[in-house]
Amino acid sequence: MANKINGLDHIGIAVKSIDAQLRLYKDLIGLEFEGIEEIAEQKVKAAILDTGDAKIELIEPTTDDSPISKFLDKKGDGLHHIAIAVENIESVIENLMASGVRMIDEKPRIGAHNKKIAFIHPKATGGILVEICE
Repeated sequence: MANKINGLDHIGIAVKSIDAQLRLYKDLIGLEFEGIEEIAEQKVKAAILDTGDAKIELIEPTTDDSPISKFLDKKGDGLHHIAIAVENIESVIENLMASGVRMIDEKPRIGAHNKKIAFIHPKATGGILVEICE
């Protein structure tokens, strides 16, 4: 059975400071700013900006041991992940795992906007961290 894909949900950009980047995306580019949300489980806060078709998440760590802190230490500000909107995330995860795709999350967890999310390991996607969300 084919997975139902609803398009690109968002692009996650890791930043040391949301405040330092927000002016570019909001004021200079003109994206609609939807607010900042803290995702305590992931030790981040995310500024959500709407492009019309998909969102951009500026992701800032809230602790030094956050995965985003570790990413920033290694790579600096930049593209962190892309997120694809799917229907029935549990089924998508099952299909990926049954096909031998390495997952970071074998069960969905809750992300920004209270969406169910799961990450595919970058070693399975040519080095790109891919999130699926419902």
